[in-house]
Order: sequence, then C-alpha cells, then structure tokens
Amino acid sequence: MGQKKDLTGSEKSKIVRYLAEGCSSLKIAKLLKRDHRTIKRFIQNSQQGRKKRVEKPRRKITAHELRKVKRAAAKMPLATSLAIFQSCNITGVPKSTRCAILRDMAKVRKAERRPPLNKTHKLKRQDWAKKYLKTDFSKVLWTDEMRVSLDGPDGWARGWIGKGQRAPVRLRRQQGGGGVLVWAGIIKDELVGPFRVEDGVKLNSQSYCQFLEDTFFKQWYRKKSASFKKNMIFMQDNAPSHASKYSTAWLARKGIKEEKLMTWPPCSPDLNPIENLWSIIKCEIYKEGKQYTSLNSVWEAVVAAARNVDGEQIKTLTESMDSRLLSVLAKKGGYIGR
Repeated sequence: MGQKKDLTGSEKSKIVRYLAEGCSSLKIAKLLKRDHRTIKRFIQNSQQGRKKRVEKPRRKITAHELRKVKRAAAKMPLATSLAIFQSCNITGVPKSTRCAILRDMAKVRKAERRPPLNKTHKLKRQDWAKKYLKTDFSKVLWTDEMRVSLDGPDGWARGWIGKGQRAPVRLRRQQGGGGVLVWAGIIKDELVGPFRVEDGVKLNSQSYCQFLEDTFFKQWYRKKSASFKKNMIFMQDNAPSHASKYSTAWLARKGIKEEKLMTWPPCSPDLNPIENLWSIIKCEIYKEGKQYTSLNSVWEAVVAAARNVDGEQIKTLTESMDSRLLSVLAKKGGYIGR
C-alpha cells in the first residue's frame, strides 16, 4: 500500500465520518486503503485548528500627513485611495485604514456628465437667455425624445443585500437588450404623451414630421382652442431631424413658425426641463434594478410611470425656467446642472 501525498475532499469527509463513528486511525487507513501516517497527519492538523491571526501594528498617521492627504484628495478627484496616499509619499497604510481616513474628508462619487461647451456655445446660451428672459414659460411646450432599454443603466442595478443572501442574477445582453424611443412634451402643469416611436423607425426629417402628425397634432394639438394655439411656443432641441429645413418648413405650414418656434442654443440639455421628467420616469421603471423581457413591457412601464407624475411635479419643472435663465447669465453661459 503506497503512500500518497494528498487526500481528496471525498476521503477527508469519510475520515470525519469514521472518527464520529469511533473508528481508530489505523482502521480508517485500512478502510480507505491509505497510509496510516497520512491519516494521522490529517487528524493532527485538524485538531490543531486555525492559527490565530497576528495583528500587525498599524502605521500611525500624523496631523501633517492628514493635511497632505486632504490637499491631494482635492487636487486628484476620482483618484484611488492608493494613488492619493502615494502622491503624499505615505506608504505602509492598509486599504481599510486609507478608506477610513478618506471617508472623514471626502466622498466616493461618479464623474458628472455634461455637454462640451466652447466659447461660441456659451455666447449663444447667454444670447438665448437674454432673448427669452421676459417670456411667459407657462405657454412653452417643452419636447424631447428618450430611449429606454430593457436592461436600463448599468450603474443602477445596485443596492443593499442582507447577510447570507445571494445577489439576484442579472441578465447581460448586448445594447441593453434593445429599446423603445419615446417622445413627450410638458407645458405648464400638463404632460403631452408619452408617444411611442414605431420600432425600427429611424427619425429623419420626414419620419419625424409624420410622427408629429400622427401623434402630437392629431391626438393633442387639434383639440386645443384657437387662443391656446395662438399663444403656444413650441420648443425642440437641435437634433438634425428637428432643425432641418424640411422640418422647419413643415412646422411653418402647421402655423408653428417665427416667434412660435423657440430657437435653441447648442449643447444645452441642462436648460430643458423635460430632461428632469425623463429622470423621474427612469428612476421609477428601473427601481431595484428591474429588467424587462419585451419592448411592450418596458413601454407599458413608461406609460404607467408617466401617469403617476402629477401636475404639481410638472409645474415645478416648467416654473424653474426663470431661475435657469438667471443661472446661465450668472455663469456666463456655463453649464448649470439639472
């Protein structure tokens, strides 16, 4: 009977079971056809138990070093704790200690996304703010499109999970599993839509105008009074399908032209209050990391979430325009956030 080096997991389980039954190490060796010394060594190692972890003395951080870390954290946004401490020539500090120190003076945050604004963009944003500073924004219809996918934003599938519980399985699909393009508008305290763009349709000038004809004009605009139509200002951003000569001429034939069609500065989603509406809807449909299995199901979720947005929420968004314009002027055309 030759001596083998290692016991298999199955053999170790059998040894434990035989010991519980009162078998000697010699008998277990015969039952498993293993060398007696191998069995005895396993039993002795098991009885010794785990060695206690020896806590190494942690490196103390001086007040001077803390000030250096604070300055480095301010100069190096989004840097790791290791990079911050290395820039201060502070070594030998474990990650848990570095993070504990940084939590007292900083927060872990994502980088903010904002459109690229050059000098020309800022000047046009200022000119736009000055032009519409005295506008009655309760008469402006703010419009935009939003794409919703089956999977939703990747970073939203996070949350607290109880100890001992496994994280739920999340489907991983290309392009978020596909999605639906949604168009809507808000005016004063009213939500217009949402309307679904037909699957597979790419919005160019012709398809955009046809879409507005079939949804916005037929289902909402035609029901309004003549006085309402006379005073309403239509807002859309500078997407190619919106700002083309074809779309502009088509809207003009519908009576939306000149002062009734709001000019829009470039790279300015932060000035459109409907962007905040999209955030409200997305937070609702993707809460708790929810995913969808079909385009119809995600569309139904969008409709349900939109119905839950009350008039006061919409009114708060449309009434924020005065302060947004003042912020643009105060920041000299700079980004104001949403």
